[in-house]
Amino acid sequence: MSVQTVQTTPIEGQKPGTSGLRKKTAVFMESGYLENYTQAIFDGIGGVEGKTLVVGGDGRYFNDVAIGTILRMAAANGAAKCIVGQGGLLSTPAASHLIRKWKADGGLILSASHNPGGPNADFGLKYNGPNGGPATEGVTEKIFARTQEIDSYRILDGGEVDLGVLGESSLGDMQIEIVDPVADYAELMGELFDFGAISALFTGGFRMCFDAMHAVTGPYAHEILENRLGAPAGTVMNGAPSPDFGGGHPDPNPVWAKALMDIMYADDAPDFGAASDGDGDRNMIVGAHCYVSPSDSLALLADKADLAPGYAGGLAGVARSMPTSAAADRVAEAKGMASFETPTGWKFFGNLLDAGTVTLCGEESAGTGSNHVREKDGLWAVLLWLNILAKTGKSVSELMADHWATYGRNYYSRHDYEAVDSGAANDLIANLRARLGDLAGHTVGDLTVSGADEFSYDDPVDGSTSSGQGIRIYFEGGGRVVFRLSGTGTDGATLRVYLEQLETDAGALGKDPQEALAGIIAAADALAEIKVRTGRDGPDVIT
Repeated sequence: MSVQTVQTTPIEGQKPGTSGLRKKTAVFMESGYLENYTQAIFDGIGGVEGKTLVVGGDGRYFNDVAIGTILRMAAANGAAKCIVGQGGLLSTPAASHLIRKWKADGGLILSASHNPGGPNADFGLKYNGPNGGPATEGVTEKIFARTQEIDSYRILDGGEVDLGVLGESSLGDMQIEIVDPVADYAELMGELFDFGAISALFTGGFRMCFDAMHAVTGPYAHEILENRLGAPAGTVMNGAPSPDFGGGHPDPNPVWAKALMDIMYADDAPDFGAASDGDGDRNMIVGAHCYVSPSDSLALLADKADLAPGYAGGLAGVARSMPTSAAADRVAEAKGMASFETPTGWKFFGNLLDAGTVTLCGEESAGTGSNHVREKDGLWAVLLWLNILAKTGKSVSELMADHWATYGRNYYSRHDYEAVDSGAANDLIANLRARLGDLAGHTVGDLTVSGADEFSYDDPVDGSTSSGQGIRIYFEGGGRVVFRLSGTGTDGATLRVYLEQLETDAGALGKDPQEALAGIIAAADALAEIKVRTGRDGPDVIT
C-alpha cells in the first residue's frame, strides 16, 4: 500500500452551495470527480495532516464506495484519524454532535439531504467545520477556488476498510474508528429531554407514528422511540435505510409523506405523527387531523421549549430564515428575547449559536434545531414536541389553537415550481428586481403593496454581508410574498414562492391556509407573471 499522486484537471460544475455540492449520482461516479472535490476540500481547509475527521452519510446509493475513497484519500493526505459511522451511516445532526463531542477538526458528510437517491438520482458531499456546522462562506470560497485550479490528488493505491465492524483499525498510518452511529446521539437526547415523562405518555396509551421514509433516521428512531422511550413496536414505519429510499422522495412534507398524512387524517388517527428526511435534519409534525407548518412549529417550540430540561433556563433568542413566517418573531417579542432574520442556510445560524446570541433556530423548509449541535435536527424537534405534549397534557390541535389565540396566526404556505427552465426562472427574478422601486402603492385585487426589496443580511457576528437573498413584497394588513430560486435541486431551477398573511381576528383563525392566502396567491402570480414566464398552471408542491 503506497501513496499515489494522480495528475488531474479541474472539473467544471464543482461549486458548492449552502449545503455542499450536489450532483447526479452518475456525475460523482465519473472518474476523478469525487476525488477532485475531496482533494479540493482538504486543500481548501489548509490540509488534513495530523487532523481528525468525522465521516458518514445517509446511506444513499454510492455512500459506502465514496466513503472508502475518502478514507484512502484522507490517509494519503496525512490525516491522523477518521471516526466513521458503522455501515457508513451518520445522520447529519449526529455527525455534527460527534465533531463537537470528540473535538474533531471537521467532518465530511455524504448526503443530498431530502433529494431522491439511487443510481439515476442525486448524491452530495459537504464539509462541516470544527464547530460541527456547515463550512463558512470563506471556507466554501476557498474550496471552490481550489476546484478551479486543482492539478492532482493524493490517494492510497490499496487498502479496504470494513465499515460494518465496530472498533479501531488502521489504513496506512491513519487510525480509523468505526462507531455506533446512534449511541452518542441518543445519549445527548436523554440529557436534553425528560425521557421519564415521555415514557409515561406512551405507557398511558399515547399513540404515535414516525415515518423514517426509508432513510437514515430509522435506526435512531427505533432506538430512541421504541427501545428507550417504550413506544410500541411498529411506531416507526419505513425504518430500514435504503440506497434509493424505497424508491421514494425522502422529503418530509404532506406530498411526499402522503402515507403518514393518510394515517394521521384517518378516523382512528394516532395522537401524534412525524417524519424525517434523507439525512435526518428535517422534520414534519402532524397531530390527529392537524398538520403543523414548519413556521408554526418553530414558533410553538420557541414558546414552550422551557418545558424540556435542556431549555429550562429559557432561550437566549430565536432565529429564523428570511422566507420563514414571522410567527416566531411574535413569540420572541412577547417574551422579551432576541430574534433574528437570516438568509437561508444553516451556517448563518451557526454564527449566532456560537456567539450565544440565540438558542433556537428554524427555517420553513422543515428544519429546526438548537445550540445542542450546529445543524438542524429532525428527531430532536420530534422529541421536543413529545416533551411538550407530555408536560401540557394537550393535543397538537389544542396546543396550536391556544398558540394562535395568544399570538395571532401567520397563515403560511410555500409553492414550489420544480425543474423550471433556468433561463425563464432567472428572467422572472430579474424582472421583479428591476421593478422593486415602482411596486409600492400598486394594487392587485383587494391588496395594496406597501413596500418591496431584495433581502440583504449583515452578519452581526462576523461582519460579512450576504446580498441577493430573495425578493420580498409586502402588502398592507400584514401580508407578504417572497420569491427565491433554490439551489437544492439538480435539474433546472426550483422557483419557491412563500406566502404569508397575519390574522389576529379570533373568529378567523381556523381557515384552510390556501383559502386564507387566496388573495396573496393571486397577487404573487400577477406581480411575477409566474404562469406566463414559466408555462406552469400551478405549483408542483404545496406545503
